[in-house]
Amino acid sequence: MLLEIVTPDRKVFKGEVSSVTLPGKNGSFQILQNHAPIVATLKDGKLEYLANDKKEVVEINGGVVEVKNNKVIVLAD
Repeated sequence: MLLEIVTPDRKVFKGEVSSVTLPGKNGSFQILQNHAPIVATLKDGKLEYLANDKKEVVEINGGVVEVKNNKVIVLAD
């Protein structure tokens, strides 16, 4: 699936990933291939994603995530 992480200053990442773990307002949650469409708010914490069997971590200060048709867009602060 395609992950795009965007901040007000720049595009942090855009590429294919196999999973994304996000710090949701009501707890951490994971997005996998063919996830149902959602929009959720995020809190401060670690956004983790698995790309090419390598785990990457990005610190975020809250934001919003939208998941639709195997595309995950994170608008992070």
